[in-house]
Amino acid sequence: MITLSSDFKSPYPAAMKGVICQWTETRLVDVAHDLPRQDVRASAFWLREMLPYFPPAVHLAVIDPGVGTDRAAIVVRAGEHALVGPDNGVLVPAARRLGDGVEVFRIETREGSVDGPDRTAWPPRLASATFHGRDVFAPAAARVHEIGVDALETDEGLHAADSYESLTFPDPTVSEGGATGTILAVDGFGNAITNVPGEHVADLFGREIFVAGESAPLRESYAAVEPGQRLVTVGSHGNVELAVNQGRGSDAFGVAGADTVRIQWNDARQ
Repeated sequence: MITLSSDFKSPYPAAMKGVICQWTETRLVDVAHDLPRQDVRASAFWLREMLPYFPPAVHLAVIDPGVGTDRAAIVVRAGEHALVGPDNGVLVPAARRLGDGVEVFRIETREGSVDGPDRTAWPPRLASATFHGRDVFAPAAARVHEIGVDALETDEGLHAADSYESLTFPDPTVSEGGATGTILAVDGFGNAITNVPGEHVADLFGREIFVAGESAPLRESYAAVEPGQRLVTVGSHGNVELAVNQGRGSDAFGVAGADTVRIQWNDARQ
């Protein structure tokens, strides 16, 4: 299969699907097209969390604030998977989780335009400076699907990359009494996901802890507090998150993506 992820919403993903369907017959699966717009780090987090649940596949992911610049277009081989997208780091955390090692290939492109809907030329043409998802990444994903993940070295349009943009998530600062972390992402429910591993609070459920000096209950599920009440919990991703039962934790705690947050399991007022 080929999976598709982007920050495009609608209708642009349809053009990528149309190009892929000109190249190859395969199952197309939408992961998400409402990833945080132009937010490479938050999108990389979601790709890392979602893509490992798929069987071996080609994963097309386009979160590309540098479209039209000299940033490279790449294919990343990770075990039995391949990821296709811009060289801005967005693919790398997911690739690390999908395979023991990461191999990166640069997609060679050529100048030119096309008449009509035929976009089957390989290596791909830079027909547009603003929609490489359609003109570069979709043909590349289809090509990788056709030749197979094990044959990337043999393809005339792909060349081993000497370097690539890496992306790592920041580590929290953890002490005996608490942690200073970063909001990695805010999901559609408003849950603010930190980079603090849940293992640090695993023995503290049922207690009151403190976020930015204000008390909040640490509970194992949203429904453990009344609707509308704030809580701190550990989400399905394994990290501490700030939430509200049937509400938006990001609003209640006053945080957004990339914010720094101080979480204390000792009384912050002492």
